[in-house]
Amino acid sequence: VQLVESGGGLVQAGGSLRLSCVVSRVSEDYYAMGWFRQAPGKEREFVAAISWSGDSSYYADSVKGRFTISRDNAKDTVYLQMNSLKPEDTAVYYCNSDGGPIASTSPGIYWGQGTPVTVSS
Repeated sequence: VQLVESGGGLVQAGGSLRLSCVVSRVSEDYYAMGWFRQAPGKEREFVAAISWSGDSSYYADSVKGRFTISRDNAKDTVYLQMNSLKPEDTAVYYCNSDGGPIASTSPGIYWGQGTPVTVSS
């Protein structure tokens, strides 16, 4: 499984960004996806996850109401729309999957290279 993120960058507090993750070389036909992030000096943490069908999604409390995870299976792409960004959202954001269909707040074994997001105050 290959995961390639894009869309990170520098944004002012209150702004928005949309991250994308293109998935390729997947052995399973149905796979859930997730986003995690790691801020400087901190452990990697769960952000959001979505099932294969898109019917189920989960969010960390810190991003509920501000971030939205979605997917376009025809394009093998997962998105993370981030609104009302705060300086504490600054981190490297990683796309993640375990190759299975059920969304989870626990990380799977497949990771992208990460895309950095910096929110200035």
